[in-house]
Amino acid sequence: MRKIIVNCAGRETRIAILEDGRLAELYIERPVDRRVVGNIYKGKVENVLPGMQAAFVDIGTDKNAFLYVDDCLPPGDISTEKKRDIREVLTKGQEIFVQVSKEPVGTKGARVTTQLSLPGRFVVFMPNVRYVGVSRRIKNEKERERLRTIAFTTLGTEEGVIIRTLAEGVGKKEIEDDILFLRAQWQRAWETGKHKKPPAVIYQEIDLVSRVVRDMLSEEVDEFIIDSRSHYAEVRDLLSHDSRELKEKVRLYTGKEDIFSYYAVEGEMERALKRKVWLKHGGYLVIDQTEAMTVIDVNTGKYVGQSELGDTVVKTNLEACAEIARQLRLRDVGGIIIVDFIDMAKEEHRKSVQACMEAELRKDRTKTHLLGFTQLGLLEMTRKKVRQNLGEVLTRPCPTCGGTGRILSEASVIGRMERELREYSRGSHAEAVLLEAHPHILDHYKQNKKEPLRQLEKELGLAIYLKDNECMSEQHYRIAFTGTEEEVLRRAQEVHAQN
Repeated sequence: MRKIIVNCAGRETRIAILEDGRLAELYIERPVDRRVVGNIYKGKVENVLPGMQAAFVDIGTDKNAFLYVDDCLPPGDISTEKKRDIREVLTKGQEIFVQVSKEPVGTKGARVTTQLSLPGRFVVFMPNVRYVGVSRRIKNEKERERLRTIAFTTLGTEEGVIIRTLAEGVGKKEIEDDILFLRAQWQRAWETGKHKKPPAVIYQEIDLVSRVVRDMLSEEVDEFIIDSRSHYAEVRDLLSHDSRELKEKVRLYTGKEDIFSYYAVEGEMERALKRKVWLKHGGYLVIDQTEAMTVIDVNTGKYVGQSELGDTVVKTNLEACAEIARQLRLRDVGGIIIVDFIDMAKEEHRKSVQACMEAELRKDRTKTHLLGFTQLGLLEMTRKKVRQNLGEVLTRPCPTCGGTGRILSEASVIGRMERELREYSRGSHAEAVLLEAHPHILDHYKQNKKEPLRQLEKELGLAIYLKDNECMSEQHYRIAFTGTEEEVLRRAQEVHAQN
């Protein structure tokens, strides 16, 4: 059972893909940071870097886009035997058409390519290269040949397409119409772009709802449920040339409860941000992400099994495969991924776990590559990174810990406080100080009421008064007031009265 749930009644558009009632994929688009992947720009080469075999291109965004040498050559010109030098292909100040292939992430600008393409429902149209490819998910060789023949008879001399999985079984006219529509789109963009000064956008990818209808709504989807009446009408209009069966799958949600709450998506989203993920039978995963690598640790947890340890381990690892594949899609994890399964003594068990992982990854539309087990028994894979992962979209680094997930202990903060008081006492003639900090820190400090504070006062010859401030971070403190003991005491009482 596969459902697409669309929430566009608020200030952001959210789309959830549910498989058998569980959240498998999540897409979020906000007006302020609408994605740029797929957009085509007329840009200007700002710098050519021979040492990196790349160039930086001004496309009008905050950061210059990155263009690697292999991404500015037609597919047939890329050879592992002889690499072209970036200086043979690009020069500083050159005006070029580029398309964004990867969103800007963190401090990095967008990645772009000169290999332009326009995606349609059944094909991806390539205006500058003679090439016809067919999705690997279409297995029937006769069908593959039929689709190739339709494409070749429709395309011009210097045009190409990649035939998408959705084209399987589709009639000749529908595929031809898709190619003709995309060709017209490109010709309009080209005519517009020729006369513009760079940087300028000449083609903009459609919005999130339209993309999901184009790329995901198929016979495999049981329901497409949307909570906006206007978008509901737009979706049905988009499907006006498709089969009646697809239009019948589109349904308007009119309930009073938020659509994501009604379908239990909100809770699944919260769990997708947690480090620990529980498995059905008591095992669990621990997921740690960095910018370039993700490490997943598999544990038996509360699962003790019903037979010998080896069987318990394998069953937990096999159950983990399905959840790992789901979490990669849901969190949109990209880059290098290392999975530390529970140790398996038998080679046949490792092979069965790897086969299970391969089967689960086939459900993923994003390109993944399973490399197998390393000598240390770790399963290694890569997943293409195109956009920000879910954590980057929904959260920001903690201002207290800076994103590390850890803060200084109470003892460390108190140690700092005391060192600062010692430094202060050396150059001050004040009799007393008012020290302000979070109540949790001060409570910890005052647990032993007799000794630490009195000893420090005696050592420094300084009366120390403490003031709670719940608005302060537990990591911070300050010397709020100094003077005679009478002045500091009076100030402490005034502050207390104000609060």
